[in-house]
Amino acid sequence: MGLCFGCFGVDKRMSKEEERLASEEARAKAAEAAQKRQEQFENSAAGRAARAQQQAMAKQSANANKGEPVLKWQMG
Repeated sequence: MGLCFGCFGVDKRMSKEEERLASEEARAKAAEAAQKRQEQFENSAAGRAARAQQQAMAKQSANANKGEPVLKWQMG
């Protein structure tokens, strides 16, 4: 024989406020975990290599446009 929880005043569903708090807590934990993974990656050999590659690409890009203008306008 099944019990009727509704008869005892027990609501199986979470209230909207409880859902909001649980969702907020889950987002905070996910953000914390993502931050920890990012820090671990940055401290790893792959992270250091990726950072060095980005810096090299930025330096190359900055040096690429020091000569002639990319577009030349010709009148006439």
